[in-house]
Amino acid sequence: MQKETAWCNLKASELRQLATENAIVVVPIGSIEQHGPHLPVQVDALLAGEVCRRAAEYMADSVPVTVTPTIWSGLAEHHMSFGGTLTLDFDTFRSVIRCICRSIQQHGFMRIALINGHGGNIAALTVISAELTLELNATVACATYWHVAEKEFNNILEAQQTVRHAGEAETSMLLALCPDLVDQQVIATFEPPTDGLGAENGVYRWRPIKDWSDSGVIGVPAAATAEKGVQLLEAAGKALATQLANSTIWRD
Repeated sequence: MQKETAWCNLKASELRQLATENAIVVVPIGSIEQHGPHLPVQVDALLAGEVCRRAAEYMADSVPVTVTPTIWSGLAEHHMSFGGTLTLDFDTFRSVIRCICRSIQQHGFMRIALINGHGGNIAALTVISAELTLELNATVACATYWHVAEKEFNNILEAQQTVRHAGEAETSMLLALCPDLVDQQVIATFEPPTDGLGAENGVYRWRPIKDWSDSGVIGVPAAATAEKGVQLLEAAGKALATQLANSTIWRD
């Protein structure tokens, strides 16, 4: 029988027991934001939670682990001009994560993994995880799931490297998970750029995504398939499980 790993499905007594076992608490973090004309706004939150769920299932027999409900809102001001986006400012984002991590730590858990599914959260989570490690006297690690599985993703993807925005990777994973939420017919009606939103010649400045893309998409959604989506989700779950089970991450 498969072990239950979802925090919200466990009883308080079961969570107290997991704390005595020095369990890893995985906190998925995503975003609600526009994903072009073909994908729903929940993509980042949905995928972050799904990858964490799979990772926990892979490691549950050897490492005690539980996954909290997904923090569904992140830093997405750069998507606001397209509509549909719900964003937080940095102070609120940090406060939400701090309160959740503080609650986890107060229950006796000392290993917390913040697992991200939205590019706009990456820099902030690096700072937040460092601050909380010092404040809570617990280990608070962070990772973005497609960075953890970068090698595997690049071996699966054909038209782009790694995750862009509503491109080959995310569209494929949605086709695998929720095909009814993907409008495949509209994909042929626009030609998004294959790159954008990064530093230019080593210099970063904030810009809205509309400066790069008329559709709000960056990548190659036309290359997406459900078969690739299955492979990507499996690869992400397994790669994340391997890293979270690595004792060197948690060593004092």
